[in-house]
Amino acid sequence: MWSTPTRRFTKQVNEMEDIVVGIDVGTSKICTLVAKIENDDTLRVMGAGITASEGIRKGQIVDLDAASRAITKSVTAAEEESGVNINTALVNLAGGQVSSINSRGRATVANQRVSDADVERALDEARNVAVPSSREVIHIIQRGFSLDGQDGIQQPVGLHGQRLEVEAHVITAASATARNMRAAIGAAGVKVAQFVLNPLASAEVVLSENERTMGAVVCDIGAGTTDLAIYINGDVWHTMVLPLGGNNITQDIATGLGLPFHLAEDAKRQFGYAVESEIGYDEAFTVQAFGTDAPVKMNRRDLAMIIEYRVEEIFDLALLEIKRSGYDGLLPAGMILTGGSSLLPGIKQQAQKVLRMPVRLAQPDDLAGDMKRLRSPAFSTTIGLVNWAAALQGLSFPSAETVSKSKKQPEPRNPSAASEQLNTFKDFLKRLMP
Repeated sequence: MWSTPTRRFTKQVNEMEDIVVGIDVGTSKICTLVAKIENDDTLRVMGAGITASEGIRKGQIVDLDAASRAITKSVTAAEEESGVNINTALVNLAGGQVSSINSRGRATVANQRVSDADVERALDEARNVAVPSSREVIHIIQRGFSLDGQDGIQQPVGLHGQRLEVEAHVITAASATARNMRAAIGAAGVKVAQFVLNPLASAEVVLSENERTMGAVVCDIGAGTTDLAIYINGDVWHTMVLPLGGNNITQDIATGLGLPFHLAEDAKRQFGYAVESEIGYDEAFTVQAFGTDAPVKMNRRDLAMIIEYRVEEIFDLALLEIKRSGYDGLLPAGMILTGGSSLLPGIKQQAQKVLRMPVRLAQPDDLAGDMKRLRSPAFSTTIGLVNWAAALQGLSFPSAETVSKSKKQPEPRNPSAASEQLNTFKDFLKRLMP
């Protein structure tokens, strides 16, 4: 087993309330990001460790030792660049072992006027949804309340009524998947403070408030998976992980053109296009295929045909999932496309053709500091994690578990930010952990 590294830094994350850390563990890369919360509540990058991923396939650990080594390498690089000893972090979670269900909780209003305690009882009942012992609850997300049959209530405290109900979206993962990830992160000397589902982290930095309210779907296409989250009326209504991503496109190219995987990836990045009809018949590129002693010329249109077929399949499955959720008619803002594979030229046009809805490509830009290497859709989840951590940190919550149990609203970081902090507090009541 990969041993825990020796720490060389005096600054500790848990000793510095203004330092937040996110670890994005993906199929193709691992990124550890350290950021500082400035006095004006903005985030500034202190350091990042970006390394190639090992031992991880489709968001799940398949080789614990290899994954531990890769994660440790990323954490160490971020520590050296930031000068901070990382001992706790928010970590993303994806993979086919993630699923979701909806749950309802009810409570009788004690004094004819809804109090925090009434809300707590309703949430507690929603939290008690039957989950097999082989699964672990990752998020319980409040979707809305009803009071005496009146739906659409976002903040019931203070309202008069007798029967309070809450509808919640419960996201679970295979217990073994979560334990394996904790073990790999722990091998780097870091404790997982909280798991955050990929598209929820990405949505923190790519989804506008208007899109979140009007109705939109965030689609994060990574190397191993495609992660979806549907937002309506400001809340998450549905989540899903599809076991297809950029590596499937690369594997198709490798098989179809007879190329080693790494050369197929290079061809995809340099010459790939997701719409075959937009490539000229005479466009070509050279690459060294299997069984050849020298580079050979290949038709770029053939490459585009292979890519288009797989990209179309990904969006067909995404559309099927959106329709299965029953919310396909409630997404006027369309799809917000992000993740490393969204960089593929022509992918937006292909998404619009299949989905028949507005499609926008999005990348994060919410951090100050050394952002040049991070200003890419490939780092939406990473930056979303530190934004999520900063909001929790700013509210003085070590983890989301304490949000549901807190009766007192914490003081904002500075008086001028009181209104904004109150809104943030309400937002995080919707991201409850069990």
